[in-house]
Amino acid sequence: MSDAREAAWKRLKAGSETLVELFAADPDRASKLSARFELEQGGMLFDWSKTHLTDALLTGFEALAEAAGFGEKRRRMFAGEVVNPTENRAAEHTALRGVGKAASVEEAAALRERMKLLVEAIHEGVLGDVRHLIHIGIGGSALGPALAVDALARDLALVDVHVVSNIDGLALEEAFAACDPATTLIAVASKTFTTVETMTNAASAQAWLADNGVADPSGRVIALTASPEKAVHWGVDETRILPFAESVGGRYSIWSSIGFPIALATGWEDFEAMLAGAAAMDAHFRDTDGRANLCLLAAFADQLYARLKGAETRAVFAYDERLRLLPDYLQQLEMESNGKRVTLEGKPVDGPTAPITWGGLGTDAQHAVFQLLHQGTHLVPIEFIASIAPGDQLDPEHHRILLMNCFAQGAALMAGRASTDPARAYPGDRPSATVLVDDLDPATLGALIAFHEHRTFANAVLMDINPFDQFGVELGKEIAHKIEQGGERFDASTEALLKAAGLEAPSPRRQSG
Repeated sequence: MSDAREAAWKRLKAGSETLVELFAADPDRASKLSARFELEQGGMLFDWSKTHLTDALLTGFEALAEAAGFGEKRRRMFAGEVVNPTENRAAEHTALRGVGKAASVEEAAALRERMKLLVEAIHEGVLGDVRHLIHIGIGGSALGPALAVDALARDLALVDVHVVSNIDGLALEEAFAACDPATTLIAVASKTFTTVETMTNAASAQAWLADNGVADPSGRVIALTASPEKAVHWGVDETRILPFAESVGGRYSIWSSIGFPIALATGWEDFEAMLAGAAAMDAHFRDTDGRANLCLLAAFADQLYARLKGAETRAVFAYDERLRLLPDYLQQLEMESNGKRVTLEGKPVDGPTAPITWGGLGTDAQHAVFQLLHQGTHLVPIEFIASIAPGDQLDPEHHRILLMNCFAQGAALMAGRASTDPARAYPGDRPSATVLVDDLDPATLGALIAFHEHRTFANAVLMDINPFDQFGVELGKEIAHKIEQGGERFDASTEALLKAAGLEAPSPRRQSG
């Protein structure tokens, strides 16, 4: 840690004022810590006033950001320079939506045009009658498409999309049961085109097509990959390979050809609108400094609770059925990016890094986990996300009750309630933030996802860690491979489990190889 960064951290002290006291001391607090973000049509409100951020803390965090070189690191990311030093890579997900190094933006536009032509050809029937897509991936290759398709194409999908990530065969069988093989395409999404879970599922999907009378199963496969030569070797026709750049990480890849199922389900216009919404957030993040930068402001609050107040988790609750998969998406984005233990220089970090991200769907969560949030002993900063416009056509009373519950939870968590009966007392002073969108359309969803991407990057800069590598996922894969190969000894517990499952000896497939 640099001397300037260390000094900035030492100057940061969490105050002792409660949230109720902070509001009482400043009648303008709600407006000072809230801001609108405008899109071409509609926008969203970000409200961080129910957090313990104060003007003094914000000034301190701005000094920390300067000491951490935030401006320069942000510039390097948008310029397409190396920001992932362990893998010597740039991180160019913003170029996919038109904001970044000119050459990368141009390359991304060409690849996007290639995808557009294929999507439109499918919609026009060039590949025959296509009614279903089984999209096979894992991690970012599955979480992003699943979120966007579920949010934007619930009732009006042009093609019925089923996202499969789990190697458990039940997941794939469920997709098979919902699809007619004669009208089904298979999308295989893998950056390296070697991911074991994905390629195993892909082979089974091809076998399912063949077993059900499809004459050319390979001709029904679309490959989404940064390794097109491996897709060709696997048997995919070059005309049905949609590449993306090596500089795009998996959890940031929804904007690349990994977004193919989104475009296929919603139509190209909606996919472009999602990119445009993200680009608008890119421009805000790139061009706005200090606390006025919404993503940086959110990171300041994250650091306040994780580092200064010792909160080990962060909860996200979507008060909108269309965003039910958002907590899952954010888990990977935040925990795989910032779940690190060493700095950019390879030295041990001197404090906590990413909190555990979790969450659920309101109002269901109110009757499940909110007991702990209101009266438990854990400090859990909460983020509420809701839409002013409903996603349903039912009696408006449904949506009215939904929003009232969302806002009531934030107010109750902050205010609490005293009681002479300890079991009925609420301590209050529980922090929350709220993101209120005008409507959950493609542009808004794009901006919302990009907001969390940049918030994650801002947190990484403040912590002096690399958010773009993910070596932590490799060790378990390596041990699984050793089990597959046989001949390796493990601890007594693992050996007993392997024996109980009948995995202690080489499998027939290994013996025949």
